[in-house]
Amino acid sequence: MRLARPPAVGGLLARARRVSWARGPHRPGQQRPAARPGLPRLRLPRTRRGRRRAVRALMLLCVLALLPAGWLRLTADDRIRSTGSVPGAPVAVVFGAGLWRGGPSPYLANRLDAAAELYRAGKIDVVLVTGDNSREDYDEPDAMRAYLTERGVPDRWIVSDYAGFDTWDSCVRAKKIFGVNHAVLISQDFHIRRTLALCQAAGIEAYGVGVTERRDATWYYGNTREVLAAGKAALDVLFEPDPRFLGEREKGVEQALAAAR
Repeated sequence: MRLARPPAVGGLLARARRVSWARGPHRPGQQRPAARPGLPRLRLPRTRRGRRRAVRALMLLCVLALLPAGWLRLTADDRIRSTGSVPGAPVAVVFGAGLWRGGPSPYLANRLDAAAELYRAGKIDVVLVTGDNSREDYDEPDAMRAYLTERGVPDRWIVSDYAGFDTWDSCVRAKKIFGVNHAVLISQDFHIRRTLALCQAAGIEAYGVGVTERRDATWYYGNTREVLAAGKAALDVLFEPDPRFLGEREKGVEQALAAAR
């Protein structure tokens, strides 16, 4: 007859087997592997004074993170217009916003539609399309040019910047490479403040047209991204880094303006 094992002893043996199985086989004289250190735990301060300090530090970080976005609103809000109310300028600068199936993305198409509307209204003479062409299979400026010509903007009034890899690069190149001094900037409503601030820092006097969009996932992502991008914009204005590619002066805008007049 087999005696019943006391519950306490059974529990101890079961736990011992689980520990032995977790650690793997072990022979006498063999050194056990060192246990892996666990991830550090985030511990809240235990005292009321410590918790107050933590809350103040968090609030300070939030304020510092939002300062650049506030700076953009203060410097750019008074220069944002609609296509109907924006003052005329020799050049419209349209910033790239990605391709979709070889053509402009819906957001980029809306920017280009605004540029075509300004051209038909006689408010601009030349369109400078600036975007990414860092790969042979990705050409934003040519896709933007084709879209504009299909909507009535003559090809000879369109100038392409193939090295507009980001907003700061596009603004600096518009000034230093293409000689743009006065312009209408065209982008989405959540991005236009940054374009205005950066182009002003690059030496371009401009007004901006902020294209409105429906509140979809892309719109919310763009707004959230702008909070972080505002910090980079502040650093660009402060340190004025050279674009990734600058190159030699181009006369495309100058020649198109001379022909338009």
